Amino acid sequence: MDKEELFVKRIRELANLAYQRDITTFTDFLNLNERNILNSQNFHKLGVTAEGFGGYENAERQMVAFHPDALAFTWDYPIDCIRLEPKAVKFSEDLTHRDYLGAILNLGVDRSVVGDILTEDHTASFFCLRQMTDFFLENLCRVRHTTVVASKIEDPGDLPRPELKPVSGTCASVRLDSLIALAFGTSRSSIVHCIEEGLVFVNGKLITSNGYEPKEGDIISVRKKGRFIYDGVSRQTKKGRLGVRILLYI
Repeated sequence: MDKEELFVKRIRELANLAYQRDITTFTDFLNLNERNILNSQNFHKLGVTAEGFGGYENAERQMVAFHPDALAFTWDYPIDCIRLEPKAVKFSEDLTHRDYLGAILNLGVDRSVVGDILTEDHTASFFCLRQMTDFFLENLCRVRHTTVVASKIEDPGDLPRPELKPVSGTCASVRLDSLIALAFGTSRSSIVHCIEEGLVFVNGKLITSNGYEPKEGDIISVRKKGRFIYDGVSRQTKKGRLGVRILLYI
């Protein structure tokens, strides 16, 4: 049994457990590949609904909840958010997403217990399984050479939100390869291999066709590059090209 088959078996066991016990069950944080596999399954046949959430709207890494269609009580995702701040700002390094992720994984935890990491100036916030919160608060005290203080965000109003950078330009048509090239400032030809190699997802679904035409509001993720929202067409030039708007996650 390969890795994908094991994953499908595990999520179907969670779905069955939710139906049989009339409870809500949860996965760990799923990456884009796993979300794509999960979206290909028909859980309604099992009498359950699958819903994803990652701590904020449109998170890339998401926990999926399975609950019976007839479930009568409310429930919350067991997700917490932890903020990391330098103990002394003037001595802190310029830390990147990669630095924070490395510090977290160096504690010996699996990537699946941590959701998205959002960075801003000298701070970072990351979402994690609630069962791991105390562990991170007690053990995450250094990122590279910078001493950090970890604290749990208690007030929902203080939860981080990703920053979006507006990008605009023109395309001959609203094709997936054209939009990705515009978003990341590269050529269409350099994007082809990303799509063909299964690195591009639209709303969590794997897309392998260069000519796929996203809809306004779709979230396009390119592994190892980033993600953006296709915000629609704003105009048409005299030469027939389309002016498009993009909101790039930074």
